[in-house]
Amino acid sequence: MTRRFDHLGDVEALLEVVERGSISAAAVALATTPSVVSRAITRLESRLGVQLLRRTTRRLSLTDSGREYVEQARTAFQQIASAERALSGQGEVQGRVRLSAPTTYGHHRLPAILAAFAQRYPKVQVELGITNRNVDLVAEGYDLAIRLGTLPDSSLVARRLEEASLCLVAAPSYLARAGTPHSLADLAEHNCLPFVMPSNGRPGVWQFRQGEQEQTFIPQGNPVIADDVLGCISLAEQGVGICQTYEFIVAERLRQGRLVRLLETFEGARRPFSIIYPPHRQLSAASRVLIDFLVRGGSEDTPGSVVR
Repeated sequence: MTRRFDHLGDVEALLEVVERGSISAAAVALATTPSVVSRAITRLESRLGVQLLRRTTRRLSLTDSGREYVEQARTAFQQIASAERALSGQGEVQGRVRLSAPTTYGHHRLPAILAAFAQRYPKVQVELGITNRNVDLVAEGYDLAIRLGTLPDSSLVARRLEEASLCLVAAPSYLARAGTPHSLADLAEHNCLPFVMPSNGRPGVWQFRQGEQEQTFIPQGNPVIADDVLGCISLAEQGVGICQTYEFIVAERLRQGRLVRLLETFEGARRPFSIIYPPHRQLSAASRVLIDFLVRGGSEDTPGSVVR
């Protein structure tokens, strides 16, 4: 009798390499050696007749064929796991979910939500990657990602988590030294801390709203912050300058008087945070409950909308 799927061990090795980022890390996870993992991938590529991985001395990356194969193979393995749980009578949701989030959300929204999630779903393991880089969900093995702003990629499904309010803040020490701005025009005379957007290398635009009127301002100041926008808040708290940020990040600092709100009549601008995932991926039960939990936790039990 010919076995049709005697290569599933090789497929599992490929998935581990993609999720772990290297052959050596996958070997550790599979309790084997890098040479065994490398041979498994070579066998799989020979069987399929296509190259799945590009190998260089510095990194591994998926080919287009490899990307498509990994996506479908991961879905198949998730279906097998779901079927086994159903047959074994395990009603409690379990599994692993890899989630990517920006530093703003990862440090100031997710901790409380994930703490509550762990109490509700103790058998779901969440692997949280906190980065301001937009990860490639398929190539890097992430199930879900939280993104800020309007999503230009219509190939992804997005559920809105919240519309986060923006505010302008500075430390009392800065205001005592430099004075308090009373209009948007006054900001030109102040040290407004710019954050360099990784997408275009230019300072992020500050957004303001007064009634129905929307206005923008390009901050100019010293120092210029890159990579982690939370650095703007840390510098502002030390009296270096003014920054615009999300209200949920600085709420405690405002209550304690470590920061002061400025130009409150120009507040009202908001930016959306969404949870995204590929539309063709069959979500595991663990991913589904985490999505629903995040939507409820981020918007006060109001169901999130689905957009593409």
